[in-house]
Formats: sequence, structure tokens, C-alpha cells
Amino acid sequence: MLGILIFALLGTIAAGTKWSTATWTPNLALDLEGGTQIILTPVAENGEEVTSQTIAQAIDVIRQRVDSSGVAEAEITSQSGGKIVVALPGNPSQETIELVETSAQMAFRPVLTIGNPTPTDTTPTPEPTESAAATDPAAPAPTPTPSAAAEEPSDVPSKAAPDNPSDIAYYVTPAVQAQFDALDCTDPANLTGGVNGDPEKAFVTCGQDGSAKYILGPVEIEGARITSATSGLNQLPSGGQGNKWVVNIAFDNQGTTEFTDVTTRLQGLAGSPPQNQFAMVLDGLVISAPSLDTGVIIADGKAEISGTFTRESAASLANQLNFGSLPLTFTVESKEQISATLGSEQLQKGLLAGLIGLGLVVLYSLLQYRALGLVTVASLVIAGVLTYSIITLLSWTQGYRLSLPGVAGLIVAIGITADSFIVYFERIRDELREGRTLVAAVDRGWERARRTILASDAVNFLAAIVLYLLAVGSVRGFAFTLGLTTLIDVLVVFMFTHPLMQLVARTKFFGQGHRLSGLDPRRLGAPETRYVGRGRVVHGPRPSGVEDEAVEDAPVDAEPTPRVPVAVGGGTSGLTIAERRAAARAAEQKAATTDAPVDAPTQDAEPESGRTEGNEH
Repeated sequence: MLGILIFALLGTIAAGTKWSTATWTPNLALDLEGGTQIILTPVAENGEEVTSQTIAQAIDVIRQRVDSSGVAEAEITSQSGGKIVVALPGNPSQETIELVETSAQMAFRPVLTIGNPTPTDTTPTPEPTESAAATDPAAPAPTPTPSAAAEEPSDVPSKAAPDNPSDIAYYVTPAVQAQFDALDCTDPANLTGGVNGDPEKAFVTCGQDGSAKYILGPVEIEGARITSATSGLNQLPSGGQGNKWVVNIAFDNQGTTEFTDVTTRLQGLAGSPPQNQFAMVLDGLVISAPSLDTGVIIADGKAEISGTFTRESAASLANQLNFGSLPLTFTVESKEQISATLGSEQLQKGLLAGLIGLGLVVLYSLLQYRALGLVTVASLVIAGVLTYSIITLLSWTQGYRLSLPGVAGLIVAIGITADSFIVYFERIRDELREGRTLVAAVDRGWERARRTILASDAVNFLAAIVLYLLAVGSVRGFAFTLGLTTLIDVLVVFMFTHPLMQLVARTKFFGQGHRLSGLDPRRLGAPETRYVGRGRVVHGPRPSGVEDEAVEDAPVDAEPTPRVPVAVGGGTSGLTIAERRAAARAAEQKAATTDAPVDAPTQDAEPESGRTEGNEH
């Protein structure tokens, strides 16, 4: 099973190197490879002040763009003066750089159409026609003519002017409809944002979470008209506080007038959903598309958005809406290539440290466990191949980049993996010291060792999860590799190491306890008196080729070796509880028989059978 998994991973990477962009080495992060650094200077309109909160929200938008474009291990920070520094590892594409440099915008647009996120199949089903071959087999096939479907759909409206911003007949042209049908919002590439669309025309886009796609009308309210957006529990008509999380928006004077006009018009479309909805668009993606309650016209510029909000989702939407309250544009102050902060030299030293650690583990295993240490080496090789294959595959498919903290996580994993083997082997040795055969010791030792291994790996994996969730930056790379290698350790021990031990236990070299096998009972201090089950022990060396289980199942009177429990050295050290009890009973029986005189029968003794008392002469 494990071999099939490794073959599948390596085969996938090999196929990717031939038909795609995969390589046999994982991509490196910024600290090991260098990349492109862009410094952005925010510029506020109308002389407004640039606050730290606005900068933080701008960083969130840029990070979402970069992450959605498939670039991992990017560093996005702020400097004094409100400058934003974006460092992208490797050689990012021009599209990714443009996503970083493009300013985010907030706008309110009317909803014209909502659809499922997947592309819409518009291929017409051909109607059945009479086959020409049925009437004239020699008739040539008709010459194809230029198809109208191959022509670009028209983007010309069907009327001279729109009746209102929700006029579908005017804004949804054949070109807009074709774009909507082809859009796939399940593709992460379509969720990067950064494309705001012409404010005077229809706009086709996705929901920020990729759950739906939209055709939107022209911009009716700009995000600059928002004065505040807050989240909290709803207010009841009685003045009390409810238990539903809502988002409250307030507009300035111009925004109040515009929002009143919008809500008045949308109330007239209450019977034609989704045209009674308006979309809040941030950075080219719909963050929310609420509908109006029936009969409600908002004239004071204060709106309450309700729905299936949680505390976190309501706060998130309020923060996103606040981003539109202060429109920012960014000027590119500088853009330059940066070298690796640590570079290939540090990477080589990290790998050298890993090789030294691996060598020490192998050396210790061979000295401590002799030939049994080869099982450790084989298991470490399998774990290494699995780890390298998975990281390389993630680098190709998910944009993962290996940083120096990630390399440190891989080095730490060597000790974690070796620890699992040591626990297992020592359990087997303990069972051999109790007098069991190797086959029985492997099975019994595994039952006891796997609980310890699972508990240890569970703690390591939990620590990796907590560190990944709470840490930022490159520290998450360490947590990721630590968690990944912990899972691989469990997989290797259960699917490779234990099955391999079951096989080697049945070989002559290991099964008979060769002195170089690392499983020699005599070198481990196993007692000559062996417990064979059912409260019985056997004294003397184990017969060659005879298993204790066979001795246990044999009839008592057919046992060639007397079942006399004898302690090693005349004492009870080295014996199990059952052995000591059996030895004590045997000692009591022996003492009872040796203390009675042989030639002096007691007075109460019965005469021997077949004899009669005679007269004295």
C-alpha cells in the first residue's frame, strides 16, 4: 500500500515535469531564493488622513490578492509613514505585480443576475434530422459555412438608453451574457480581485467566497460615501437588544441622497428577485448582496444589514465596508529585485546539519540495535522519500515554498521519527527478556508500543496546529513541515516498520537470536527459566526450533523437560509475578517432601498395600 502511494506521487511529479510546469525540486521561499520587493505609498483623496487601520485593511486586501494568485510565503508589512512593503518570492508574473500595484475600490451596484459559480453550458442540443446517408450514401457531406457562434458576441445594447440602472435589456448584452456563462468562480484565479470594471457599464464578477457569480449594473454609490460601518446585535422595536448579529452602515449627505434613490427604485422591483438586491463590491468582488425588506425605503442614510451573520462574519463585513470610507490610491515608490536574506549558503548548512543528524541517528541505531538498526534506516528512507515527494507536489500544485524554518521542521522530524522506532524496538526487547519468542514479542510489543507512539505523535501534531494558527510569517513554515512529518511518521510506522518486523521475526537470523541481530535473548538478559503461560514456567535453554507456544499447548505428561520453576541464581530476580508464585509453590512442595524421614513412618501412617503386621520373634 505504501509502495503504491510513493509510486503515485513520483509518477505524478514525473508527468508534471513533462506536460506541465512541475520540477523535481520544491520552490524556495524569500529567505532562500530572493524575489521582488515593491514599496507602495498610500495617497488619500480630499486631504483625508491615512490611519493605521486603513493601512491594515489595505494590507489585508493585498494579501488576499497575492494568496489567491497562488504565491506563497510572501511578506507584506508596513513601514513608518504608512508605506506598504510587499516582497514576493522568486520571479512573480507581471499579472501578480499588477494585482499588488492596483488600488482597491468600494462601490455599490444593482444586481441584475445571479448564477451558480460553475460555467453555464450553452451548447444547443441538435435536433434529430433525416440522415443523408440513409437516402443517398454517395452524397457528399455539406460544406461547412462560417458559424455565427464563432463570431464575437455583440456588446451593443438593444436600446438607445436605459430606463434605470436595473434595466436588464440595456445592460445585459450578448457579450455580457457570454462572459457570465463562461465565468468559473470555483477557479481561484477568478477570485484574486483587482479588476473593478467600467463604472458606467455592466460588470460580471464572482462572490468573494466563490459561492456565486453575478451580472451587476453600473455603479450607483461610491464607497467614499460611507462614513462608518459597525457590527453588533440588532435593536428591537421596543428599544431592547436582540440576539442577531447585524452590520450598520451610515452615509454622508451625498450618499444618503443616492441611497434613498436606490432603495426607492429597488422597492418597485420587489417582485422580481434578484433585481431587488444591491451588491457591495470591494476590489472587484462581491462581499455582500442583500435585498430590501418589503416596503422599506431608507431616507436617513442609515442601513442595517441582517442575515445569517456570526460575530466574526459581521465584524469582517464591517471592516471591509470601512475600507470604502477612505478611498486610497497607491503610488509605486520603488520596485527592485532583492537577494536572498539567507541564501544558498545557509540552505546548504541547514541541509548539512540535517545529514549530520541523520548520520548520528543511523550510527546510534546500528550500535544499539546492530542488524535491527537496518529496519530504522529503511524506515527513515521511506519517510524521507514520502516527505520530499509531498513537498515537491505541493510546491507545484499549491504554490508552497520551502523556507529555512521549514527546513528546520524537517530536521526536527528525524528525531521524532527515530523516537517511534526506539519505543517499538525497546518494547520488543522487553518481551524477549520475559522469555517470549521473537514472533510473540513482536506482536505483544506492538500492542504496547503503538499506544505510546500515537500519544506522542498526537501531542506533536496538536502543537504544530496551534503554532500554525497563532504564528505569522515564516514560523508557519516550521509548523507546517512539523505537522506533515508527524503524519508521515504514523503512516510509516503502521504501514512499513511493523509489517517489516513481522517478516524479519520469521527469519532464521533474527528468529533464533543471532548475536549480531540485536535480538539475542542471552545478551538481553533473558532468564533461562521462561514463562510459557497458564501459570507455568520452563527451566533450561529453549530447544532449537521449538516455539514456546508449542510447548504450552503440549500435554503435561508429554513434556520432556520438567516444568520445575527455578529462579536464576537461587533467587527470584528477573522473574515475572506468575513465575515467582510458581517458584514459591514448587519450593514449598520440595520442602514438605524433604523434611519427612524416609525410614521412620509416623504412627498414624497406614501400612503399605499387600503387607500384614507379623509377630515379634
